[in-house]
Amino acid sequence: MAEDLPQRISLCLHPPSIIFLNSKERERPWIGGSRSIDMASTDGLVPITRAFLASYYNKYPFPPLSDDVSRLSSDMASLIQLLTLQSPPSQGEASLIEEANQQPPHKIDENMWKNREQMEEILFLLQPSRWPVQLREPCTSEDAELSSILRHLKDNFDKALAAMISFQTKNSERVFNTVMTYMPQDFRGTLIRQQKERSERNKQAEVDALVSSGGTIRDTYALLWKQQMERRRQLAQLGSASGVYKTLVKYLVGVPQVLLDFVRQINDDDGPMEEQRQRYGPPLYTLTKMATAIRVFLTLLWQRYDTFTLNKEQMNLLSEAAIVYTSEFERFVAFISDVFANSPFFISADAAGILGSRENEEYKEIIVQAGRTYEVSLMVESENSYIGWDFSLMQGKISMDIGFSVEYISASGEKTLILPYRRYEADQGNFSTLMAGNYKLVWDNSYSTFFKKTLRYKVDCIPPVVEQKVEDEDGLES
Repeated sequence: MAEDLPQRISLCLHPPSIIFLNSKERERPWIGGSRSIDMASTDGLVPITRAFLASYYNKYPFPPLSDDVSRLSSDMASLIQLLTLQSPPSQGEASLIEEANQQPPHKIDENMWKNREQMEEILFLLQPSRWPVQLREPCTSEDAELSSILRHLKDNFDKALAAMISFQTKNSERVFNTVMTYMPQDFRGTLIRQQKERSERNKQAEVDALVSSGGTIRDTYALLWKQQMERRRQLAQLGSASGVYKTLVKYLVGVPQVLLDFVRQINDDDGPMEEQRQRYGPPLYTLTKMATAIRVFLTLLWQRYDTFTLNKEQMNLLSEAAIVYTSEFERFVAFISDVFANSPFFISADAAGILGSRENEEYKEIIVQAGRTYEVSLMVESENSYIGWDFSLMQGKISMDIGFSVEYISASGEKTLILPYRRYEADQGNFSTLMAGNYKLVWDNSYSTFFKKTLRYKVDCIPPVVEQKVEDEDGLES
């Protein structure tokens, strides 16, 4: 889903200065901005404009929501009003009612998160430990019946929430895997994936810490949405090769320009994604308001249960509203998942026809003379970067090996051994840096008196994801 494009694309790459050294030569390949990037002018691909998306979405009309949705939403609003007449709302309840009366967010993605938040709030209220004591220990047939209804409703919301989470997860993976098809298909792609996974673990740790410190469901989802906004802001920067993404383009191979143009406009109010909001926003907005109404009703009812008992008709109304909401929301998620899975902005490298261009991305090749060493220095800008390598020796009739080690050079020139010296015919590996500074990879042929070695290698440094403060939260999301 384009709405969720940034859900897994949170790579914030800052280029290392890469200096290849031996006793006689210095060269500076792959410096940020100096390596030409072949942005494919792929035949057959057209700009992803709003009109283009409209023609695509014409193939996927959403079957209207059940008429029961509007009827039950109206009935729930009447019940909420009845509860407020029974007892004036508290300050917190008044704020919740005011929020329920507001228009839902315009962004598809934000509405998805808002529905997820409301389902979490409803499930919290449906926990037996949160029920009024009369429902936990029913003494009347009416209380016993409502208790039974609530248990069934909890199952419905559990199922709907699971469908929502599955949709977001699968969609995010689809987006990230599409982007990864344009990344180097070697150890660097693996390190980029590891840095992304580390970033997501850090985000989850931030959420876990908030929950552990007593943060509410509302607090948690405010943080989750803030994290999502940052991903989306960075995605827009990727399209223009600016901001935290300005050097990620050094890893991209043959990305169609039409795709970069689309990504750059991902958050524009009048950009291509507005067509998606116009087509599929209204039914989702209706479901958002319905979920909020169910939550408001349960919140008010629990506080007034001593003096307000639901009659049979009102119990059935609550049950029907919950069942209709969860079934319609699951139907919407299943539909939109299919739409997004086939969306024309999911253009893989294979579909763009540029996989073959990677064959030209050769390893560096150097001859290490007998009695000499060859060094590669990486100036790492931040700790928790990944340094990776992949090398082998060209073999002849006699099996050859070469010494290899990695060391850290402090500002004062002091050396610290990172990877102990060992002789290899070939090796691939990586490590996470503990500090910024100069790291040196050394291939040692000093022990050889007669034999020079032909070394083929790739080395790179993948910096960590560094989240930036969102300075302007208006107009950043679709």
